Amino acid sequence: MTDKKPSLLSLFSGCGGLDLGFHQAGFKTALAYDKRKDSLASWGRLFPDGRPFKRDIFELSIDQIDNDYGGIFKPAGVIGGPPCQGFSLANRYGGPNDPRNKLVHRFFDIALGLHERAPLSFLVMENVPALAGERGKAILEQEIARLEDHGFATVVTILDAVDHKVPQRRKRLFLVALNKLQFADPWTPPLRSDKQLTVSDAIRELPNPTYYRRDLDPAMIPYHPNHWCMTPKSPKFHSGELSQGYVSKRSFKTLSWNAPSFTASYGNREVHVHPDCKRRLSVLEAMILQGFPKETVLLGSLSSQVQQVSEAVPPPLAFAVAQTIIRQLPQR
Repeated sequence: MTDKKPSLLSLFSGCGGLDLGFHQAGFKTALAYDKRKDSLASWGRLFPDGRPFKRDIFELSIDQIDNDYGGIFKPAGVIGGPPCQGFSLANRYGGPNDPRNKLVHRFFDIALGLHERAPLSFLVMENVPALAGERGKAILEQEIARLEDHGFATVVTILDAVDHKVPQRRKRLFLVALNKLQFADPWTPPLRSDKQLTVSDAIRELPNPTYYRRDLDPAMIPYHPNHWCMTPKSPKFHSGELSQGYVSKRSFKTLSWNAPSFTASYGNREVHVHPDCKRRLSVLEAMILQGFPKETVLLGSLSSQVQQVSEAVPPPLAFAVAQTIIRQLPQR
C-alpha cells in the first residue's frame, strides 16, 4: 500500500522534536539532515523507518538530496530549526554578523531550490524570538521578501510551549510560509490550550534517577536509559540555600512543583535543579518537560543527551503548528 502521508524534508533535524510533532499530525519525514552524529542516531531510533543523513547543510546540494532519496525528491514541505546562537540574547557576542546566521539563509536556499523545480506546499522554520528583534530583523525581512517573490504567504509569530500542552515556559519563533496557489488563506497560528501543565503533572511520579559514572552503561539504568544525572557535588545541594523557584544564580535555577519549568536552555551540564533541591534533573525528566513521550530514548553521552534535549523543539508545540497546516493542506 502506498503511503499517502505528505512528505517532508527536515533540515537541522536534531534529535527529532519538530519531526515528531509533524509525524503525530499526519506528515512523514522522507529525508532528515544534521551534522551531529548523536542527534542523528537519536532521530533514527525515534523514526526506525526514516532516512537520516549526516551532512553539513552548508555543503548540501539539491543533487545530493536527490541522490540520498534515490530519485527526484518532491516533498510537500520543508521544516527545520537552523542553529540560533547568533541571534540568542543569551549569547553576549552574537549579532547580525555572526557567521552562524548564514544557516538561516541556507535553509531557505535549499527549500526554494526545491520549490523552483517542483512547487512546495509550505515551509516551517523554528527559531529564537530574538530573530525578529534587533539582531535578526534585517535577515528575517530579507528571507520573507524572498518567500513572497516565490509565491508564498508568510506569517511570523511567537508561540509559548506552555500554551500548547508542554510543562515548560519556552517561547519560540515560527515562520510559516504557505504556497498561495495551493492555500486559500494565510496560515493561522494554533489556539492556546485551556490548561497549563506543571512540573508535578509531568515528573512527580518518577523514581529517583541513577547517578552518572564513567563505566555506566545506559542499558543498565533500571527505569529508563535516559534516567541519569550528574552526581550532586556542589555544597548548595546540601546547604539549604536552594528552594523551589530559586533563580538567584543562573546555573542553579530550581524548579517548582506547582509551576511550569523554566526554559530548557542548558549549558555545560548545568541542567535545572529538581524541585527537591538535592540534584539536577535527569535527562529523562528534562525530555518529559520538553514534551517528549516517555518511551523516547536519546543516544550518546550524558552531555550529548543534555544538548539534544536543550536544542529540541517540544513535540506538542510542533504538533500544534503541524495540525493547523495539515487541516488546510490540499490533496496532492
